Amino acid sequence: MAWSRGPGPCAAFKKLLCSPPFWQRIAAMDTSRKAVEVSGVTSRPRRFVFVLMENFTLMSFSAALECLRLANRMSGKQLYDWILIGEGGDSVRCSAGTEFKLDGGLDELTRDDTLILCGGEHVQKATSKKLLSWLRREARKGIMIGGVCTATYALAKAGLLDGKRATIHWENHDSFIEEFDEVELTKSVFVVDGNRMTAAGGTSAIDMMLNRIAGDYGADLSNAVADQMIYSTIRTDQDTQRLSVPSRIGVRHPKLSRVIRDMEANIEEPISPSVLAQQVGMSTRQLERLFRRYLNRSPKRYYMELRLQKARNLLMQTDMSVINVALACGFASPSHFSKCYRAHYNTTPYRERGSHASPAG
Repeated sequence: MAWSRGPGPCAAFKKLLCSPPFWQRIAAMDTSRKAVEVSGVTSRPRRFVFVLMENFTLMSFSAALECLRLANRMSGKQLYDWILIGEGGDSVRCSAGTEFKLDGGLDELTRDDTLILCGGEHVQKATSKKLLSWLRREARKGIMIGGVCTATYALAKAGLLDGKRATIHWENHDSFIEEFDEVELTKSVFVVDGNRMTAAGGTSAIDMMLNRIAGDYGADLSNAVADQMIYSTIRTDQDTQRLSVPSRIGVRHPKLSRVIRDMEANIEEPISPSVLAQQVGMSTRQLERLFRRYLNRSPKRYYMELRLQKARNLLMQTDMSVINVALACGFASPSHFSKCYRAHYNTTPYRERGSHASPAG
């Protein structure tokens, strides 16, 4: 649409836009918003230091950062400020391919800072010895340290989650348990345990940050931030990451859901279909019909797919031997495991492992 076509609707609209009263009215609309009153405001803003790992997840990082920006806007005060740093101190690329310019490298922080480590794809490779040493050094100051998405792995690798509750994206849950038995891993959307906080990824970073804002300045401000984000359901640390079984499979049948939950909870030592059926008061034949009707596969086949899915995660995310992966997924022999894996994924476990770089310590 060109402005040079002479008088008419376009010219009139242009005149309206350029008139001072129009912009004054727009400004008045923005300033008329009543700021949320907060208490406990300090003379200096609380600083968050976002540490961006290579291939970090953009959604988790931006969700966390936007909460702080909106807290400032809704309160009408500079409650928070932030900087972006990372190894190298120059720039870092997120998993979506966008490059971010950093404010600095892994420099020394102050005790009042809050450190948020942002992870994403290939977190093992991004967890360098330099990063681990820096994390341990800063942790000795007693500062609050958080991790979003897969950054929980790096925090655990540094020993900062030993004896603490934590969470990580559900896709990395199995591999994390195999490597870090000192951490009490949960399936919550976020966890705060002392001066450590972790969020599972995606929108869970919003819940974690809203929790922090509420702790700093009250629930009114936290709720106002959620409203601005059109985030209508604020989750707590009691909420779990994944959809319920009925929502995931698209079927609301209590006995079917119970059987699937039992399968998911018993991957290493699979339960026979007859026992699964008995536990929900059905015959084996009734259970077979139930699975055929709603999932178009037998209980045995569905169970096998769950086990193979876990095996694939372990092969891609850990350096566990193929034999140990087989045992962790309920296979008595590597040959049987390899046969089942090839039939399902059209490749062998060994080739699957070889197609992915080994995790870096």
